[in-house]
Amino acid sequence: MAIYARVSTDNQTVENQLLELHAVAQRQGWDVVTVLTDEGISGAKGRDRRPGFDALLKGVARRDFDQIMAWSVDRLGRSLPDLVSFLNDAHAKNVDLYLHRQGLDTSTPSGRMMFQMLGVFAEFERAMIRERIMAGLRRTTKKSGRKPMAADRVDAIRKSLKDGQGIRATARLHRASPMTVQRIKRSMETLEEDHQESVTA
Repeated sequence: MAIYARVSTDNQTVENQLLELHAVAQRQGWDVVTVLTDEGISGAKGRDRRPGFDALLKGVARRDFDQIMAWSVDRLGRSLPDLVSFLNDAHAKNVDLYLHRQGLDTSTPSGRMMFQMLGVFAEFERAMIRERIMAGLRRTTKKSGRKPMAADRVDAIRKSLKDGQGIRATARLHRASPMTVQRIKRSMETLEEDHQESVTA
């Protein structure tokens, strides 16, 4: 089993998460083979900016362990589609996931059912995010008289931003104006804040 813990700011610590997860593992008789952490790193960052999470994904690919433990779903990531993609990768390697706060354990029938429900919600969220971004761009381009940007270009720009690319680098890569990329980034940040509020509510 692998334990993964993360905190977003430097004045936080992963110690409490690790203490609780180690206690759960001991009660369940689970053997912890590795502990991976990211401290002072946002869950919205891509794996290239989260060395602990990157090592976790590599361990999944090699099947170095058969289960992953984390304190809660938002410790793994802030994006539900990204989380479900991560779960799919783990499931393909027969690696189960235990999320303490949500009580999710994909080694159980109820946990597998919840996993399937997460996939449905992720698909819905993807559709909603795309529609909101496109609606915002339509409002902006209507005022300026420009033709709305194609949905696949918007998706590509969003992916570059999520992977940690800067505004200007993303604009050059996709041949878009920095202002357009900035608008898309603002829309993503607003939606991310809404999602975080709904998770912690």
